[in-house]
Amino acid sequence: MPGHVKAGGSKEADPDPAEFLWISDEMKREDGLKPYDAKKSVWVPDGEGGYDEAMIDTVDGDKVTCKVGWEPKTFKSAQCMQVNPPKMEKFDDVSNMTYLNEASVLWNLKARYVAKLIYTYSGLFCVVINPYKRYPIYTLRTMELYIGKRRNECWPHIFAIAEGAYQGMVNSGCNQSILITGESGAGKTENTKKVISYFATVCSSGKRKEGEASLEDKIVQTNPVLEAWGNAKTVRNDNSSRFGKFIRIHFNAAGKLSGADMVVYLLEKSRLTYQQPLERCYHAFYNLMSDQVPDLKEKCLLSDNILDYWFVSQGKLTVPSIDDKEDMQFADEAFDILGFTVEEKYNVFKCTAALMHMGNLTKDFVPVGKEEQAEIKDDTNAQKVAELCGIDCEWMLTYFCKPKLKVGTEWVQKGSSCTGAASSVSGIARGIYERSFRLVVEKCNETLCDPTMKKVSYIGVLDIAGFEIFDYNGFEQICINYVNEKLQQFFNQHMFTLEQEEYVREGLDWANVDFGMDLQKCIDMFEKPMALLAIFEEESLFPKATDKTFADKLMSNLLGKWSQFAKPNPRPDPDAHFAVIHYAATVSYNLTGWLEKNKDPLNDTIVEMIKNGSNELMVASFADHPGQPLEAPKDAPDRKKKGGGKTVSSYFKGQLDDLMTTLYKTEPHFIRCVVPNTHKEPGGVESGLVMHQYQCNGVLAGIAICRKGFPNKMLYPEFKARYNILAAKLVAKAKNDKAAASAVLDGAVKMEKDKFRLGHTKVFFRAGILGYMEEFREDKIGSVLSWLQAGARGKASRMQFKKLQDQKLALYACQRAIRSSMMAKTWLWMQIWLAIKPNLKCTQFGKYKKLAEDKIAIAEANIDKAVAECNAVVAIHEKLSAEKNELVLALQSGGSAVQDIIDKTTRMENQRNDLQKQVDATNARIKAEDETINGIQQAGSKVVAEATRLREEIKTLESTIEKCEEDKMTKDSQIRTLRDEIAHQEDLISKLGKEKKSTGDSRQKTEEDIQAMEDRCNHLSKVKGKLEQSLDECEDSLEREKKAKGDVEKIKRKVEGDLKLTQEAVSDLERINSELSQTVQRKDKEVSSIAAKIEDEQTLGSKYSKQVKELQSRADELDEEISIERNNRGKAEKNRALLSRDLEDIGTRLEQAGSNTSTQIELNKKREAELAKIKGDLEESNISHEGTLAALRQKHNNGMSELGDQIDGINKNKAKSEKDKAGMERDLAEARSSLEETMRDRAEMEKNCKLAQGLIVESNQKLDEFARALNEADSTKKKLQVESQDLTRQIEETENAIAALQKNKISLTTQLEDTKRLGDGEARDRATLLTKYKSLTTEAENLRMRIDEESEKKNDALKALSKAQSEIQLWKSKYEVEALGRIDELEGGKQKLASRVGEAEEVIESLNSKIASAEKSKNRMDTELEDLSMEYERTHAAAMITEKRGRNFDKVVGEWKAKADDLMAELDACSSECRNFNAERFRLKASLDETSEQLDIVRRENKNLADEVKDLLDQLGDGGRSIHELDKQRRRLEVEKEELQAALEEAESALEAEENKVLRAQLELGQTKQDVDRKIAEKEDEFNNTRKNHSRGMESMQASLESEQRAKADALRIKKKLEADINEYEIALDHANKANNEALKSTKRYQGQLREAECLYEEASRVRQEMAEKASLADRRANALQGEMEESRALLDSAERGKKQTEAELADSRTAVNEMTTVNSRAGAQKRQVEGALHTMQAEIDDMLHQAKNSEEKAKKAMVDAARLADELRSEQDHVSVLSKTKRTLETQMAEMENQLADANESAMRGGKNAMAKLESRIRELEIELGNVQSHTGDNMKAHQKAERKIKELQFQNDEDKKNQDRMSDLASKLQQKIKTYKKQIEEAEEIAALNLAKFRKAQQELEETEDRARLAEGALHAAY
Repeated sequence: MPGHVKAGGSKEADPDPAEFLWISDEMKREDGLKPYDAKKSVWVPDGEGGYDEAMIDTVDGDKVTCKVGWEPKTFKSAQCMQVNPPKMEKFDDVSNMTYLNEASVLWNLKARYVAKLIYTYSGLFCVVINPYKRYPIYTLRTMELYIGKRRNECWPHIFAIAEGAYQGMVNSGCNQSILITGESGAGKTENTKKVISYFATVCSSGKRKEGEASLEDKIVQTNPVLEAWGNAKTVRNDNSSRFGKFIRIHFNAAGKLSGADMVVYLLEKSRLTYQQPLERCYHAFYNLMSDQVPDLKEKCLLSDNILDYWFVSQGKLTVPSIDDKEDMQFADEAFDILGFTVEEKYNVFKCTAALMHMGNLTKDFVPVGKEEQAEIKDDTNAQKVAELCGIDCEWMLTYFCKPKLKVGTEWVQKGSSCTGAASSVSGIARGIYERSFRLVVEKCNETLCDPTMKKVSYIGVLDIAGFEIFDYNGFEQICINYVNEKLQQFFNQHMFTLEQEEYVREGLDWANVDFGMDLQKCIDMFEKPMALLAIFEEESLFPKATDKTFADKLMSNLLGKWSQFAKPNPRPDPDAHFAVIHYAATVSYNLTGWLEKNKDPLNDTIVEMIKNGSNELMVASFADHPGQPLEAPKDAPDRKKKGGGKTVSSYFKGQLDDLMTTLYKTEPHFIRCVVPNTHKEPGGVESGLVMHQYQCNGVLAGIAICRKGFPNKMLYPEFKARYNILAAKLVAKAKNDKAAASAVLDGAVKMEKDKFRLGHTKVFFRAGILGYMEEFREDKIGSVLSWLQAGARGKASRMQFKKLQDQKLALYACQRAIRSSMMAKTWLWMQIWLAIKPNLKCTQFGKYKKLAEDKIAIAEANIDKAVAECNAVVAIHEKLSAEKNELVLALQSGGSAVQDIIDKTTRMENQRNDLQKQVDATNARIKAEDETINGIQQAGSKVVAEATRLREEIKTLESTIEKCEEDKMTKDSQIRTLRDEIAHQEDLISKLGKEKKSTGDSRQKTEEDIQAMEDRCNHLSKVKGKLEQSLDECEDSLEREKKAKGDVEKIKRKVEGDLKLTQEAVSDLERINSELSQTVQRKDKEVSSIAAKIEDEQTLGSKYSKQVKELQSRADELDEEISIERNNRGKAEKNRALLSRDLEDIGTRLEQAGSNTSTQIELNKKREAELAKIKGDLEESNISHEGTLAALRQKHNNGMSELGDQIDGINKNKAKSEKDKAGMERDLAEARSSLEETMRDRAEMEKNCKLAQGLIVESNQKLDEFARALNEADSTKKKLQVESQDLTRQIEETENAIAALQKNKISLTTQLEDTKRLGDGEARDRATLLTKYKSLTTEAENLRMRIDEESEKKNDALKALSKAQSEIQLWKSKYEVEALGRIDELEGGKQKLASRVGEAEEVIESLNSKIASAEKSKNRMDTELEDLSMEYERTHAAAMITEKRGRNFDKVVGEWKAKADDLMAELDACSSECRNFNAERFRLKASLDETSEQLDIVRRENKNLADEVKDLLDQLGDGGRSIHELDKQRRRLEVEKEELQAALEEAESALEAEENKVLRAQLELGQTKQDVDRKIAEKEDEFNNTRKNHSRGMESMQASLESEQRAKADALRIKKKLEADINEYEIALDHANKANNEALKSTKRYQGQLREAECLYEEASRVRQEMAEKASLADRRANALQGEMEESRALLDSAERGKKQTEAELADSRTAVNEMTTVNSRAGAQKRQVEGALHTMQAEIDDMLHQAKNSEEKAKKAMVDAARLADELRSEQDHVSVLSKTKRTLETQMAEMENQLADANESAMRGGKNAMAKLESRIRELEIELGNVQSHTGDNMKAHQKAERKIKELQFQNDEDKKNQDRMSDLASKLQQKIKTYKKQIEEAEEIAALNLAKFRKAQQELEETEDRARLAEGALHAAY
């Protein structure tokens, strides 16, 4: 890159960069010779996006004819743009040019680029054009040119921007940022590297450990790593950064480097899996293959051919300008310098190589089976991927081919196709690359951040892509353009904020404009709810969303509602879906694949494997991803989902919001990089490309903002020097430069007020006005030059004429001399003269000359002696004059000695007063400190009282714990006794039960034996009858099955015939449908043509109506103009009268002004006299103030030194406080971010709750279905009960047959009496048991209540104990974390305060000693004053003598006057500086007081905390326990607490068990009671009719058995019938299919045409099925949309709740703000008090200076009054002249207006009648045409109505067809539901049969038992008889 390579060798000096930085003089001269005409030189478009310079030839209205070269061309006037003058050729700053049109901007930058000047300023921008060549402008020699320079002191360069940012950071302490944007290939990354190298070179810290790389080297060495893994070759750039980055370079307080970090944005992941043919993947893959690291390929399992890897070999493989081997060496060395370990470095290489193997893995999937399930035959690549990733190969392949999904609570494996598996591998590869890249960046940040160095401020460098517009604009382009919208808004706000601040600073009349809002609409369209990003997020979350649904949703929600959202332009991309109107241009976007890119899905099963793998880099990369855990973690409800939940757009938006927040907190600097041409040719410029970039990167937008303000500025001295020629007289009369500028602009140029503004130091012009000024100046210079040329030519002509005239006279003299000589030859007198002449004295001139020369030589020989004597006399004179001056000085010093002594005494008294005030202030501060100490002591006593209270509470809690333990022991003993009693009661109950069972068994045996034998015979006979009946039923069912089979065959044949008929009907319907569709299309075409005709007729009608209206309005306007002209005529006459009156008034005013001038002359004379008097007073005051000036200077110097010390201390405190403030702001930002995360988690939880509610609703629906099934079962049960009632009636009929058994009643009565006695005994026992049971229940309830009360008390005690322990831990942690550190800080502050107090005491002592010495000196001065008074009397006499000589010292007095004026000027400057310093001191002192107050508050809080902590430690340390003992006691208490909790849990479990036992006992007792009562009643009934009951029971059992058998048989029959129906339907379906196939074969065999018809039928049936499927899909989609709507409503509710919560938080924050305002108001009051004290001190100094200024101000006022009077007189004269001129112009205008009015009246009268007649005829014609049009439109409307009726009929037929189709689909669905219900009924019948079978078996067993008992009873009866 330019600058790193020198022209010479490594030991030679850096080359001279002069020709690449500034314009040479030769170049300026060449530019000045360029032909230029300010009125004719213009820029015209060249048709290729650029501009040519041309000269205007002719102007014809809106068209302009120009000569481009020698070729004339015609353009519109709007296309012609003015050319800047030659002095602005190759201007450094574009925004300062006169004309800021696009052509001038392009030409200036193009001319500089061709001249090898690649850097140019454009307002706040620095524009950089890629040179495609190495220039020596980045060397150390170049850096030295810019170090310490301001931007306006040096030439445009990126180093100047960097230096400006650095100086801004050092001077203001604010963080800075440098924003570098541009297209790919513009040089963004290179310029970023130059900025970083500049800071690393200039701001080097110099600290470096031995054997370790310096921080500067680390910062520079991040570039090779980031370029290798983040840069790639594109079409425009061989080394293009495919990500954005924001690098922050941190500095310490001394301005030296202390670290750096970076954030990356929007890495282009898609490049990993696809590259265009002319592009290449990331450099890292090709660097790995370069063999630079010897063992790298072996470890990464790579071959030697790059073509073996599909992912990275789709485009170019080599780049001529890149050496992959060298880059690999640089990257390897950079890893070592950045502190990467060997393992970390090789993990990065392995991770990169694994992605290459993954590309081959995507090609290894093979489809298997009918479902085309993906499998892999050759697992070579898979083995390599698994080995590099550290995971198992077989499981990896399994999960790629069959990923696991969780359905409910179970895991299910879902098969994938080959494309699905390949896309899964590609997604994992992209995820690994992005996450590993971020991890490498984080590791670089860790190495670049040195924790040992303090970071006070930073400079951020943003390198991000500029605005992009391609033929195909996708997801990456909209993200980049969204970023640039935000950055451009940021630039607009910042740029014009600076401009407007300068306007306000200069005092211009300017209303602030917010230019940042211009882009807010577009940003809102992206960010607002239900806007583009919100809809994008919503669609990404829906699994069934597609690109079409996304596009439809965007169009329905944004089109028409947002002005920035538009329909796409089909020209560049016909498949584009929508367009966005950006600040740069309108861009059409194609959203194909956006949803997948935004989701970026990952195979969670593979991610879980990678997280559990052995590659540490990959494990760390996916650390934030949830993966797919088999078991939910313990903290799953509380843990928030980090990875996998965010989409790419939401993550990017979050990053962008953080970036903008950071940028708004910094002071920005802007650099725009530009690509000059697409061929990478040095010096070549493609104008269209460059202009497109200027529009995209905001250069033209910034210039447009400049043009709205005042872009051209000029200082008053420069303006005066340049434009003085325009109004030299007015400038000479002006008082100052501002008045001179006003005189030039208002007087000479007469410019409008809106075109310029006058500030305090500058003149501001609108865009282009400076060029107008230059034209005016050139015209003036031209007129002056023409005047000079005329004068020069006249002078030259006169000189020539004089010369010719002299020549002519000389000729006359020569002729006369010749004539005389000719005459003298013969003239005798001449001969006599010639004879006498030699003897004359005048002829001996040489002799006399020689004598004179001798005398001169003698004089020269003696001149040195004469000069020496003269010098001696001059020395004596100077000595005498010096003595005279000394005497004068002595006289003056003698006169001022007394004044000096008086000044000294007053100064000493003032110092004493100041010291007394300082002493009082220190005493007041000491009192305040004492009061604060007392307050702290009181707070400490309060804390002690609180601690004692806490101690007492702890003691009470301990006592309650002991009581609880005692109660627990008692309760345990009671529980044990209760358990024993319950066990005893259970034993008794069991014994009684056994006895009861034995008696019951004996009784039942006797009864059963009697009944068994009788029932056995009846049973066998009934069984025989039932078997015969079942045989008959089976035969009947067989016959029914045969009949049913025949019926099914008939139905089958009938269905086949119906099927054929329906097929024919369907084909007929389809034919009719096609015909109808054709007729509909034809009718549509006719309707569209008719509609077009109607529209044409309507447009003609509207056009004619508009013409009628326009003509009518024109006639009305003419009438109005006539009336207006008449009114104007009357007004003109009135104005004429008014002007005549004004003229008379002006004459009277002139007379009054003439009388006033005489009075003004008298006033001027009086003021001149006063002025002379004031001058004398001024001279005296100057002499008196000289002494005070020296004293004031000394005092000022002392004060300045003290103030400097105070300022240093305050700056240190300020830096510390700012650091604390920054920490608090960071904490606040972290808290806010955590709050936002919790809010997001809350929203997610609420969403999950809504989903759970939906599941609950579904489960409730299922429960309702189960309830319906249960009701059906109940109905069947009721049927069975009815049948059982019938059986009971039959049993009652059979009871008559059992009457014979009553004779046995007498024999059994004895047994009945015995059983009665037993029953009475059992009743008594039951009563006793009931009484015991009730007593036990009451006792158990009492015990339960007591246990509940005790448990509540125990829980309260435990809660209090845990709360106390938590508070103890909290205070302890606070003490360990905060208090110890703050105690150290407070002790340090205390020591500092003590040292300051000692210093203050020393200062007070020194001041007291000074006061004593001052008093001594005062006494001494008094004595000296007396001596001096005596000397004064002596010298007064001498002064009287020397007064006469004082008149000779006027010159000396003048010099002293000048000195006095200079001293007064210095005094004024010093006083102004003193005021500034005092103001700064006040401000710093106020900030110091605020910080000291904050420090006192913090000190008090820390002291309170320390006292509290100390008291708590004392509480904990009662009895001399140490911290270790407290820890032991805490552990013991925790163990005891755990034991108590365990015991309590055991007691509660035991109590629950006992309660369960008691409940069981109660239930058993109740059951036994019920059994006993029931059995007693049964026994009484049984003993009444035992035989009757037995026979009835037998018959009922048989009847129930028979009914169960019948139900089972019916169920089996129904089941078989249904199965047979299903089989028959399946068989019928198979037969139908076979018949259909056979029919198809026959049709194929016999008729080809029928084959086509069958194909059409199949297509129609398929279309119908698809329509049915689409209808079902639409229903499901509607249901899904309904669910989404419910979710959105729930989200809206949650958002409203969040809104309410935020409003509550806002109210809390407002209360906090109010509290802070009260605190600030108190601080402000204290600040005002201190400022009042300081102002009183300042007032004393001001009083001393006030006296010195009074006299000067009086003189100035007098001079100002005189000048003002002269100006008023002059202005009055000018006003009179202007009024006279205006009067004359108005009179001429009145005459012209009268003439025009007369002409207008005549023309209106002539043309009005003709126009009215024409209009009336035209109206009649239009009415006739309107009638024709209306009749025609009526016919068209009738035809249109007929067509609509026809269309409605067709639509009705179509709807009927759809309804029929829907009915068919409903019938099919109903049949399917019936089949399902039949299946359910079969299953239920099977279950009922199984239950009945179990009942039958149970009844059989009971029957056998009863038969046994009957036999036994019969035996007993036989034995009895």
